[in-house]
Amino acid sequence: MKVLLIDDTPEIAELLTFALRDRGHAVASSGYPTDITDLVKSESADAVVLDCSVFNMSESLFDELRSDTALASLPVVIVSDTPERADASLRARHAEHVVLIPKPFTGSQIARALQELAGPASA
Repeated sequence: MKVLLIDDTPEIAELLTFALRDRGHAVASSGYPTDITDLVKSESADAVVLDCSVFNMSESLFDELRSDTALASLPVVIVSDTPERADASLRARHAEHVVLIPKPFTGSQIARALQELAGPASA
């Protein structure tokens, strides 16, 4: 699976990139992008991991992805240090194809979430 990792902390992005690659994923990494839909398309990403230090950043990127009909069902993992707020926000949006992971997290948790979102065919 090709994963686009959006993380505004370069050290975390590097560690998570290694962890996901060790589990067989191809990973493209970016800080906070100006146009996430173009980035997803240019990278041919099968899934996105959003780990922004401020949930509003992840929230706006998620909304931008979902506003593009071609990306409306793209699997997204959101990592948040405010999981209650993030969960409420995602529920209010009736968000689908998304898994929320609270901080602190491990690479294994992210990999399991990606597998869950990919469905039984990838198991």
